[in-house]
Amino acid sequence: MLFMLLTYNNSDSLSRDDKGESRRLHFYDRGEQIPLATEGVWQVYRGVAQLSQVSVGGEEILLGWVQADGFLGMWLTDLESYGAKALTEVYLRWFSLGEIEANPTLSQALLTQSLRRLKQSEALLAIGGLKRVEEKLQQLLKLLQQDLGQPIAGGNRLSVRLTHQNLANAIGTTRVTITRLLGDFQRQGLITLDQERHLIILD
Repeated sequence: MLFMLLTYNNSDSLSRDDKGESRRLHFYDRGEQIPLATEGVWQVYRGVAQLSQVSVGGEEILLGWVQADGFLGMWLTDLESYGAKALTEVYLRWFSLGEIEANPTLSQALLTQSLRRLKQSEALLAIGGLKRVEEKLQQLLKLLQQDLGQPIAGGNRLSVRLTHQNLANAIGTTRVTITRLLGDFQRQGLITLDQERHLIILD
């Protein structure tokens, strides 16, 4: 299933691109699918978007996440069943391929962020190659802490609220297994939750 919507939810806010020109921000609420096209790319202005692929059996496979200043779009992948979803409230800027090619600063930003995504993809591949589900989840939490963690007293709070199904999709297991393992980790003093149900990875 390919997520290709034809309409955008526009916000009234304007941002400034690197030329100082006003550029409209497009808003997507938490859980909304983000439309992708081949003739340009989105740049995340604020928030976190999740990238995923849908398997032949209809299961969602996590491919990573994109934060502020990162890019996403069909132009950046060869996968067909490729989709993007807002993990938080997300504001995006649209750039055509012509704009990117004509703007050295924008091209450099795209290269830098693409290298960051490559490292993230390699980390997820390495996690997927582990044998034990418990170890997979431990390493996934370390990666999330590194990429999405906000330092607080005693640990790191993940900036996005992930469901047990999100975590299960990331490591190819079931939601029930994730719930059991997170309960074990919490009893061991490795994690906790704040009042907003954000995961805190403890020192």
